[in-house]
Amino acid sequence: MAEVCGKLGRTAVKVLKDSPGFIVNRLNAADTLMFCLILDKGMATPAEVDAYFKSQGLPMGPYELTDYVGIDIAADQLNYFAGVLSPEYGKGTTFGRMAKDGQLGKKTGKGFYDWSTGKAAVPKATPTEKVTTMDLFALEINEAVKLIEEGVAKPEDVEKGMVLGMNRPFGPISVARDLTNAEVKSKLEELATRFDCKIFVPAQAIQEGKLRDAIEGRLSPQGVAPQAAKAEVKAVPSAPKAGGPIFLERLQGGVARVVLNRPKYNTINGEVLDGLDRIITEIWSDSEIRVVVVTGEGSIFSSGADLGQFWSNQVAFMEYNRKGERIMRRLTELPKLTIAVMKGYALGGALELAASCDIRLATEDVQIGFPEVTRGIVPGWSGTQRIPRLIGLTQAAAMVLTSEWVRGTKAVEIGLATKLIPAGDPDEYALKYASELARSQAPVAVMLAKRLLNKGAEVPSDVGLEMEAEAQGILFGTEDIKEGVAAFLAKRKPEFKGK
Repeated sequence: MAEVCGKLGRTAVKVLKDSPGFIVNRLNAADTLMFCLILDKGMATPAEVDAYFKSQGLPMGPYELTDYVGIDIAADQLNYFAGVLSPEYGKGTTFGRMAKDGQLGKKTGKGFYDWSTGKAAVPKATPTEKVTTMDLFALEINEAVKLIEEGVAKPEDVEKGMVLGMNRPFGPISVARDLTNAEVKSKLEELATRFDCKIFVPAQAIQEGKLRDAIEGRLSPQGVAPQAAKAEVKAVPSAPKAGGPIFLERLQGGVARVVLNRPKYNTINGEVLDGLDRIITEIWSDSEIRVVVVTGEGSIFSSGADLGQFWSNQVAFMEYNRKGERIMRRLTELPKLTIAVMKGYALGGALELAASCDIRLATEDVQIGFPEVTRGIVPGWSGTQRIPRLIGLTQAAAMVLTSEWVRGTKAVEIGLATKLIPAGDPDEYALKYASELARSQAPVAVMLAKRLLNKGAEVPSDVGLEMEAEAQGILFGTEDIKEGVAAFLAKRKPEFKGK
């Protein structure tokens, strides 16, 4: 069935057994119950709650959305779950009363708001302090853990279902990774007490401090971490397989491709960073790979970092940026010649990724820039440090501080790109270029030259010169120098062995 869905251009979400609401509706029901209880208890008005969620960047608040979908749908949802899952879902009464009175929202012209003009007339209101996004996150994490405990679905399918089913940038599993068990447990206990509702009581795994086991798939269907998980450590693939958000392709002639694969803009999130880190580790000592091409699937390199992810606080966001910086640094130190293919867009974090490569090829029409300051942040994966070293402080300041984008021709002029890619397939050109370099450049010399270029710029010039002399001494004893000289004298192409 999953294969059929794939052929139809759809993504399958696996449910392991029948269960009320399956995944998305089950998680959404807890949210619906809380929003009903807020009105039952007179904690805040619909407009105040909607004002809060709009202040968090949502286009529509929960009550306006319920009006749009139909209050009768929300009432039926709670009635259904009260009958098949727990009577506690029947504690919310406001939605049922409004449905009985014919106040269904947009379909009847009146619900929480007046829809007589075709749009909701939402009165201005001060955002409430009685509800937070953390309340919703905790409830959804709790229901997700229950599904995992019950053996209904695996963590990755719960996440996938919520992301695709609710059109969100992240799901409850991603959120849970950035929270502690104690934080989630405390919030759920507070909600259960505040609303006098057993649905909000922490799931068994959370009560036992096993949230991490649940979201990482180490729970048995009964909610207990299996003994084997403690004694056995399963091998984790060193790099994602083709088709993942980032993958490695080993090609002939000493060339490999690292491909960003998150259509349609190939944005970079935590999963992509982790994948890049694993790939770097895998190919670091692989003598068969001499040149690495970093590109994006399709016509776009990448539009930059995915800012739709969840970070629980400032420290978490800071550490995420530190992580990105360290991975970019590792890429610069990779003992292979690296080539970035800048096409379509190379913005923000994508530009920092390209700048961490040795050579940057650019199409004439590629759009390159740092939009961060227009979003209230700064380049956070080494851009403020590496770009000035590449193009000088004046040009770097213009790009970062004005967020002005440049095209490929300009990028070559200022030294941000190495050379323009001629008309045609940019990836095909890059691979051909990489193949030529893999044949003509001595691998050990490339490795040492990279270290001199990157490290030499960080030390006094006399130290850099001493490093250069030592590198020459090392190379003098290699087989490659003998082959290079012999090939030059014989007027033939060298056949380097990397020794």
